[in-house]
Amino acid sequence: MSLIVSCDLPGEALLRQYVAKRAYTDCFATDVAASVSFAAFVEAFYTSAAFKCERFVLTWALSKPSSDDDARRLARGESERFAAWTVEARAHDQLLVCDYLGHTSSWLMVEPIADGTRLYFGSAVVPVGAGSSRALGFAFNAMLPFHKLYARVLLGAARGRALKLARAQESPGTCNSAE
Repeated sequence: MSLIVSCDLPGEALLRQYVAKRAYTDCFATDVAASVSFAAFVEAFYTSAAFKCERFVLTWALSKPSSDDDARRLARGESERFAAWTVEARAHDQLLVCDYLGHTSSWLMVEPIADGTRLYFGSAVVPVGAGSSRALGFAFNAMLPFHKLYARVLLGAARGRALKLARAQESPGTCNSAE
């Protein structure tokens, strides 16, 4: 799987709790031909160029700033907050965060596979009031194609960054013999 695909949530996914709440959930996955740790994936996701655009908007529009160091602390489990999100649940291979209003959650997970690592990204949108996805309304349904495209862009950017970080760890910098 070199492309980003929409797939079912894995059985152990922390995001599954939202299926029981009848929230909208999605799951996207991609494979990386390298060993990527969970912390490296989280860092890569939140420090990718694509996500930095979202961080800029959150800083400017909502006064919810964040830095690459904040992302690294979240990735290492040293922080329970990042920009507009708070950690809802964490396991050794996954992270579930909820936005400050409690309406959306994001989920990241890694899974070792034969030739590398499978990276997962998913979202949940909780209907306000009623208990069905129809309660999410016209605006949500109109934005859903954009959301799915954006999710793929974010996961693709994280995949590229995670692969770059993994390769950097495999081959440390070389010394200049002229020094």
